[in-house]
Amino acid sequence: MIKRVPKVELHDHLDGGLRIETILDIAKRDKIALPSTDPKELREFFIRGCKQKSLVQYLETFKYTTAVMQTEEDLERVAYEAVEDLSRENVVYAEIRFAPALHTQKGLSMEKVVTAVLSGLDRGKADFGMSYGLLICAMRDQDPADTLKIAQLATSFMDRGVVGFDLAGGEAGFPSKDHKTAFDHIRAKNGYITIHAGEAFGTESIWQAIQICGAHRIGHGVRLIEDMALRGNQITRLDSLSQYVLDRRIPLELCLTSNVGTGAAESYETHPFPLFYRNNFRVCLCSDNRLMSDTNLTKELTIASEVYGLNISDLEKITLNAMKSAFIHHTEKLHLIYDVIKRQYAELRKVYNI
Repeated sequence: MIKRVPKVELHDHLDGGLRIETILDIAKRDKIALPSTDPKELREFFIRGCKQKSLVQYLETFKYTTAVMQTEEDLERVAYEAVEDLSRENVVYAEIRFAPALHTQKGLSMEKVVTAVLSGLDRGKADFGMSYGLLICAMRDQDPADTLKIAQLATSFMDRGVVGFDLAGGEAGFPSKDHKTAFDHIRAKNGYITIHAGEAFGTESIWQAIQICGAHRIGHGVRLIEDMALRGNQITRLDSLSQYVLDRRIPLELCLTSNVGTGAAESYETHPFPLFYRNNFRVCLCSDNRLMSDTNLTKELTIASEVYGLNISDLEKITLNAMKSAFIHHTEKLHLIYDVIKRQYAELRKVYNI
């Protein structure tokens, strides 16, 4: 049933969701050395970091996925396959993100990189019917002048499928406030911002993302729990930041398996998601990196159902939270909410008599 429910994905990295077969195919053609050419062994290599809760091993795998995403043809292929794979899980809308600067090793301009990805996404939308938005990422360890150029790149594609701007990468030692000029540019162009924050660093990172950089959503945000007083599994007090996030309905893009696999949360059982959800924070569930975390939205919603006791009404609410938080026009949101999501949930309730 969970595979059949309509889903909304707001945090999915393009270079974190490749098919093993695609990596092997491109690497063989271009003579790119891989840790293994056996599909099972290669898959195990990609997911070992998450299984062993090693952030170092988790992150080192990305050099292999980005290595096979350096031509227009390959970028278009990977984007197209991402739409196909997501649509198989009945994802009706996805915001897919990537960092164009990581795909220029063979001389492509960032403009050509983005154009190729959009071409693949458009072709996937035409074939599979899934709506999408593309998020352009800058990296925290980049020079702020380069971050501004990437922000300008994002706004130049705002009428062609790019819906927002993101800052990713390690938080410690690379504060988002250093990139304020880039975020000022996005806001001046009426663009939307999501920032990875509160994953591997504390509440200061979340505060900077919101109050200095103007984030409309927070990627991960699990460390917001540190801005609350707890007694057992109950919140007894919200401090100023968590109260602000709640009151302003700032969405948190939570990624259960990724958060556990990278050490942002110790376990599913201790993940703050149920506390946030039961206390009416606007949370949604996301995959983050489908390959490295060996997951997809069906798995994430199944985990939430089994570990936290969520029912179909909870899954619908989480999906609606995500759709309301999407960086697309209001009329398109209304169409997807009422004509697609609510309609499909109503039909499934009849099928399963629930």
